[in-house]
Amino acid sequence: MLNRLRWQLTILYALGALGMILLIGAGSYALLQYYFLRTTDLALEYKMAAEFQSFGLPLPADLAASEQAWLASSRPIPVLSPRTPTAPAVASRGSDSEHEEEEHEGSPPEQVEDGSREHNETYDGSLSAIFVLPNDAQNTAQNQPAAPILQDTSAAQQALQSGSDLRTVQLPGGSRVRLLSYRTSAPGIPPVLQVGRLLNDQDRVLSEFFTGLLLLGGLAVVLLGLASWWLSGRTLNPAQRAWEQQQVFVSNASHELRTPLTLIRASTEYALRSASTPEQGELLNTVLQDCDYMNKLVDDLLLLSRLDTHRLQLEREIISLPDLLSDLSEQFGRLAEAKNVDLVISQPHGSVWGDPTRLRQVILILLDNALRHTPAGGSITISTQPQGKFVEIVVADTGRGIPPEHIAHIFERFYQVNQPGGEESRSNGLGLSIAKGLIEAQGGSITLESQVDAGTRVSIRMPSAAKSA
Repeated sequence: MLNRLRWQLTILYALGALGMILLIGAGSYALLQYYFLRTTDLALEYKMAAEFQSFGLPLPADLAASEQAWLASSRPIPVLSPRTPTAPAVASRGSDSEHEEEEHEGSPPEQVEDGSREHNETYDGSLSAIFVLPNDAQNTAQNQPAAPILQDTSAAQQALQSGSDLRTVQLPGGSRVRLLSYRTSAPGIPPVLQVGRLLNDQDRVLSEFFTGLLLLGGLAVVLLGLASWWLSGRTLNPAQRAWEQQQVFVSNASHELRTPLTLIRASTEYALRSASTPEQGELLNTVLQDCDYMNKLVDDLLLLSRLDTHRLQLEREIISLPDLLSDLSEQFGRLAEAKNVDLVISQPHGSVWGDPTRLRQVILILLDNALRHTPAGGSITISTQPQGKFVEIVVADTGRGIPPEHIAHIFERFYQVNQPGGEESRSNGLGLSIAKGLIEAQGGSITLESQVDAGTRVSIRMPSAAKSA
């Protein structure tokens, strides 16, 4: 009975866990991506600051701040090389610079005032991957061997307009390059300096990280699903035991009540035949009515118990609706005639696949409800209509109808709509819930529509015998 609820709890727990996994995984991926982007941009700005210094240009405020941030956040490995305290990192571009570097080769590093060695180059993974796109005075690209691209014209134009440009460029082969461009605005110096970095290594790390997240996330979802199933079962286990004990009690009580009720009815009938006064006969008739009511209640409870535990035996076969409704018309027609209510069978046709006894029981429940709530002079109509793989059986009346607020609860157990009526309208509120359970057990469905003072229409959809065969 509670397996459906257990599945719902398992899915709920698993979805909650999956949401946490997705949140943590997406957050980790976003943080790693942000770290790579921030580190790359800072390294590019640090390298651009070095390029400005190599041309003897004053550093813009943002590049100076980036240089300080880089030096404060990184701990590079020093590569000792000769440098004067005031000399730029790279003296100049061209043959003079190469000649000066050759002259300095092999010369010992100079000392600063406090005696410590000072370096003009540092080894760092982020810096070593950065390439420089140098430009001559005519802004033509002199592509270095390490640079995977020529000068990006659109980035250069944007830098000339706004002073700087930072963008990610997609290469034809699918690789990405992070490119930083700066305007120099000095005579005799290239108008735009560009530095960049290939992002292949970062993309590869992100891809491997994403694959790892998928694998670990999938494994975690499976493990959490199993844990959720176990946890939901452990949570519902007391309720399941209580439900099973309740069903056993109802079943046993129903069987135990049948015997005394049978004896009470037999004794009452015997006493009724020998009643000496009309008053005694009236009292004994009341006892018989109560016995019949209790017998019906016991039968209904026993049937519901079997439906709940899926122990109801169904004997399915092809049911001819014209034959079934004709028998019901003869059986129920006299009761309707006694209340001056017309029972109309509207040319039934077709056949369904189900248990004829249980289908007859359902239709009798609906007819009994319709008869109890239809005043004299009204009518009850039964009609059938094929609907694809199903056949619809409709029981409609012209009775008092049901208020809208009761429609949603009408199939609940022991739920009753307060209607004016005498003893003949006495009901235990189980009829429609039994009808719903019996129809669904046979693979069908049942719905109800009603309007106050306009009548009620109950539709049963049963599997068609032709489609089922």
